[in-house]
Amino acid sequence: MSDWERSSTARVLPPARPRKLAKVPFAELTEGRLQGVVSSGSDIGRVYVSSVAAGSYTFACSTNNNRPCGGARGTFCNHILAMVDEAALQYGADRVARYLRVEVAGEVTGSAIASAMTGTRPAQGDSGAAATVFSRFLRHLAYLELPPTTAPLPEMQWFPPTRAVV
Repeated sequence: MSDWERSSTARVLPPARPRKLAKVPFAELTEGRLQGVVSSGSDIGRVYVSSVAAGSYTFACSTNNNRPCGGARGTFCNHILAMVDEAALQYGADRVARYLRVEVAGEVTGSAIASAMTGTRPAQGDSGAAATVFSRFLRHLAYLELPPTTAPLPEMQWFPPTRAVV
Protein backbone atom coordinates (compact mmCIF):
# COMPACT_ATOMS: atom_id res chain seq x y z
CA MET A 1 0.00 0.00 0.00
CA SER A 2 1.39 3.38 -0.96
CA ASP A 3 1.96 6.19 1.53
CA TRP A 4 -0.88 8.30 0.20
CA GLU A 5 -3.36 5.44 0.70
CA ARG A 6 -2.38 5.19 4.37
CA SER A 7 -2.37 8.94 4.84
CA SER A 8 -5.35 10.78 6.18
CA THR A 9 -4.42 13.74 3.96
CA ALA A 10 -5.50 12.03 0.75
CA ARG A 11 -7.92 14.12 -1.27
CA VAL A 12 -11.56 13.79 -0.41
CA LEU A 13 -13.70 12.27 -3.14
CA PRO A 14 -17.43 12.76 -3.47
CA PRO A 15 -19.53 9.82 -2.27
CA ALA A 16 -20.15 7.02 -4.75
CA ARG A 17 -23.82 7.07 -3.73
CA PRO A 18 -25.76 9.04 -1.13
CA ARG A 19 -26.20 7.21 2.16
CA LYS A 20 -28.17 7.62 5.35
CA LEU A 21 -26.06 8.85 8.23
CA ALA A 22 -28.26 7.71 11.12
CA LYS A 23 -26.70 4.25 11.51
CA VAL A 24 -23.09 4.94 10.44
CA PRO A 25 -22.43 8.68 10.70
CA PHE A 26 -18.67 8.39 10.11
CA ALA A 27 -16.58 5.99 8.03
CA GLU A 28 -13.12 6.52 6.60
CA LEU A 29 -10.34 4.65 4.86
CA THR A 30 -7.17 5.79 6.59
CA GLU A 31 -4.11 4.62 8.50
CA GLY A 32 -4.23 1.22 6.81
CA ARG A 33 -7.74 0.37 7.96
CA LEU A 34 -11.42 1.01 7.53
CA GLN A 35 -12.61 2.75 10.67
CA GLY A 36 -15.74 4.50 11.74
CA VAL A 37 -18.46 5.26 14.25
CA VAL A 38 -21.68 3.23 14.34
CA SER A 39 -24.80 4.17 16.28
CA SER A 40 -26.14 1.73 18.86
CA GLY A 41 -29.41 0.10 17.99
CA SER A 42 -30.57 0.00 21.60
CA ASP A 43 -29.22 3.17 23.27
CA ILE A 44 -29.48 6.60 21.65
CA GLY A 45 -26.55 7.90 23.72
CA ARG A 46 -24.12 5.14 22.77
CA VAL A 47 -21.97 4.73 19.69
CA TYR A 48 -19.45 2.08 18.75
CA VAL A 49 -16.03 2.73 17.29
CA SER A 50 -15.16 -0.03 14.83
CA SER A 51 -12.17 -0.79 12.64
CA VAL A 52 -10.85 -3.44 10.25
CA ALA A 53 -7.16 -3.55 9.26
CA ALA A 54 -6.21 -3.85 5.60
CA GLY A 55 -4.68 -7.19 4.62
CA SER A 56 -4.97 -9.00 7.95
CA TYR A 57 -8.61 -7.98 8.60
CA THR A 58 -7.85 -7.71 12.31
CA PHE A 59 -10.92 -6.06 13.77
CA ALA A 60 -11.88 -4.09 16.86
CA CYS A 61 -15.13 -2.70 18.16
CA SER A 62 -15.81 -0.88 21.40
CA THR A 63 -18.13 1.79 22.76
CA ASN A 64 -17.25 5.45 22.95
CA ASN A 65 -16.47 4.73 26.63
CA ASN A 66 -13.89 2.07 25.66
CA ARG A 67 -16.08 -0.84 26.74
CA PRO A 68 -15.79 -3.90 24.50
CA CYS A 69 -18.57 -4.70 22.06
CA GLY A 70 -20.56 -7.72 23.19
CA GLY A 71 -21.10 -8.93 19.60
CA ALA A 72 -17.46 -8.91 18.49
CA ARG A 73 -16.45 -12.22 20.01
CA GLY A 74 -14.35 -14.08 17.50
CA THR A 75 -16.02 -12.65 14.40
CA PHE A 76 -17.30 -9.39 12.97
CA CYS A 77 -20.18 -7.86 14.95
CA ASN A 78 -23.16 -6.13 13.38
CA HIS A 79 -21.46 -2.75 13.87
CA ILE A 80 -18.52 -3.76 11.68
CA LEU A 81 -20.82 -5.28 9.06
CA ALA A 82 -22.86 -2.04 8.94
CA MET A 83 -19.66 0.02 8.68
CA VAL A 84 -18.39 -2.07 5.73
CA ASP A 85 -21.75 -1.72 3.95
CA GLU A 86 -21.83 2.05 4.45
CA ALA A 87 -18.19 2.47 3.40
CA ALA A 88 -19.03 0.61 0.19
CA LEU A 89 -21.81 3.13 -0.42
CA GLN A 90 -19.63 6.13 0.44
CA TYR A 91 -16.40 5.18 -1.34
CA GLY A 92 -17.60 2.54 -3.79
CA ALA A 93 -17.29 -1.18 -3.14
CA ASP A 94 -14.36 -1.63 -5.54
CA ARG A 95 -12.32 1.05 -3.78
CA VAL A 96 -13.05 -0.41 -0.32
CA ALA A 97 -12.10 -3.92 -1.50
CA ARG A 98 -8.89 -2.61 -3.06
CA TYR A 99 -7.96 -0.63 0.05
CA LEU A 100 -8.60 -3.56 2.41
CA ARG A 101 -6.93 -5.98 -0.06
CA VAL A 102 -9.96 -8.26 -0.29
CA GLU A 103 -10.44 -10.68 -3.19
CA VAL A 104 -14.16 -10.97 -3.89
CA ALA A 105 -15.58 -13.58 -6.25
CA GLY A 106 -18.50 -12.22 -8.26
CA GLU A 107 -20.14 -8.87 -7.73
CA VAL A 108 -18.29 -6.59 -5.31
CA THR A 109 -20.67 -5.32 -2.61
CA GLY A 110 -20.28 -4.40 1.03
CA SER A 111 -21.74 -7.75 2.08
CA ALA A 112 -19.44 -9.66 -0.27
CA ILE A 113 -16.41 -7.79 1.11
CA ALA A 114 -17.41 -8.58 4.71
CA SER A 115 -18.09 -12.21 3.83
CA ALA A 116 -14.68 -12.61 2.16
CA MET A 117 -12.94 -11.10 5.19
CA THR A 118 -14.81 -13.21 7.76
CA GLY A 119 -13.98 -16.32 5.72
CA THR A 120 -10.32 -15.86 6.65
CA ARG A 121 -11.20 -15.99 10.38
CA PRO A 122 -9.47 -12.73 11.29
CA ALA A 123 -8.12 -12.09 14.75
CA GLN A 124 -9.69 -9.65 17.14
CA GLY A 125 -7.33 -6.76 17.83
CA ASP A 126 -7.16 -4.23 20.58
CA SER A 127 -9.32 -1.14 20.53
CA GLY A 128 -6.36 1.21 21.06
CA ALA A 129 -7.27 3.36 18.04
CA ALA A 130 -10.83 3.93 19.25
CA ALA A 131 -10.02 7.19 21.02
CA THR A 132 -8.35 8.63 17.93
CA VAL A 133 -11.20 7.58 15.65
CA PHE A 134 -13.82 9.00 18.02
CA SER A 135 -11.85 12.25 18.30
CA ARG A 136 -11.76 12.53 14.49
CA PHE A 137 -15.51 11.93 14.42
CA LEU A 138 -16.12 14.72 16.96
CA ARG A 139 -13.92 17.07 14.91
CA HIS A 140 -15.95 16.09 11.83
CA LEU A 141 -19.17 16.98 13.70
CA ALA A 142 -17.74 20.33 14.75
CA TYR A 143 -17.18 21.29 11.11
CA LEU A 144 -20.72 20.25 10.22
CA GLU A 145 -22.10 22.62 12.84
CA LEU A 146 -20.39 25.66 11.32
CA PRO A 147 -22.63 27.94 9.26
CA PRO A 148 -22.01 27.82 5.51
CA THR A 149 -19.47 30.42 4.46
CA THR A 150 -16.80 31.06 1.88
CA ALA A 151 -14.53 32.76 4.41
CA PRO A 152 -11.41 30.86 5.43
CA LEU A 153 -11.38 28.89 8.67
CA PRO A 154 -8.49 30.02 10.91
CA GLU A 155 -7.55 26.51 12.01
CA MET A 156 -7.41 25.37 8.38
CA GLN A 157 -4.92 28.11 7.45
CA TRP A 158 -1.68 26.18 7.46
CA PHE A 159 0.04 28.22 4.78
CA PRO A 160 0.20 31.98 4.23
CA PRO A 161 -2.18 33.29 1.53
CA THR A 162 0.70 34.51 -0.66
CA ARG A 163 4.05 33.15 -1.62
CA ALA A 164 5.80 36.12 -0.05
CA VAL A 165 8.49 35.23 2.43
CA VAL A 166 8.62 37.51 5.46
